Amino acid sequence: MAEALILDSEAINALARSSERAVLAERARAILAVALDRRALVRVPAPVLGEVCRGSRFDAPINHILNDRGIVVQDLTRSIAQRAGALLREARLSSESAVDAFVVASALEFDHAIIATGDPTDIQRLAARHRNIRVFAI
Repeated sequence: MAEALILDSEAINALARSSERAVLAERARAILAVALDRRALVRVPAPVLGEVCRGSRFDAPINHILNDRGIVVQDLTRSIAQRAGALLREARLSSESAVDAFVVASALEFDHAIIATGDPTDIQRLAARHRNIRVFAI
């Protein structure tokens, strides 16, 4: 397996709407550049799109990011979904944190992963038992 950069909702929004989120966008672009230089896979878990997509008029910047930078949407599989549920249980979090759990469960598909997130607290809590995941706060 490979090394991966997993982008959460805030990272995608920062990249897609850089004029509105300049500091976050700069940090997200920097980590994306490092990942691409290292030839890491860059993934966005499919449930993240449910948080950031709001219809074609609003989705154009997101679609541009997804189509232009080698970023691949990672499908939600049964095993990822079940792993996310187990992560929620272990971290004693409710289903309100489901998308964060899907992000961490998606990262576990790789030997090593970095999660770029605007919500490091919950992501770190969900990933606490997994040394192959690092969390980068944007």
